[in-house]
Amino acid sequence: MIFVETQYDQTPAALNDLVENAALAALKHQSAPENATVTIVLTDDEQMHSLNLDYLGVDAPTDVLSFPSEEIDPETGDPYLGDILISVPRAANQAESTGHDVESEAQLLTVHGILHLMGHDHAEPEEKERMWQAQAEILTKLGLGNIQVRES
Repeated sequence: MIFVETQYDQTPAALNDLVENAALAALKHQSAPENATVTIVLTDDEQMHSLNLDYLGVDAPTDVLSFPSEEIDPETGDPYLGDILISVPRAANQAESTGHDVESEAQLLTVHGILHLMGHDHAEPEEKERMWQAQAEILTKLGLGNIQVRES
């Protein structure tokens, strides 16, 4: 189950459904348990800046943050994979600079975040190659094969 929470007033109306669908596609691609739960928060640069500083020691906003979890819901036994936060204003700026719409950018960032929750990383060249390949495959399935995967 995917929970999408909007904390940014200027979030485009279609974004919630699009990021939910992108998350589901990424989870399916990664063979995640069907009963897995993820929370996606659509927020602003201020919150992302604060979280980036608190958790990663980076004094700047970022586009996407992932917080993996290995919790199990005590009532249902369902795995909770974690939280993804996306800066909608940063997604809009990146979309504009790369020539596509914010909806496509938000889907890219969602896929990127899910891959981090599933254990992918891009710190080392071999890891990055595997993660970028998975992103490209998922984006193609979403009809976004034209979106360039870039360093994030």
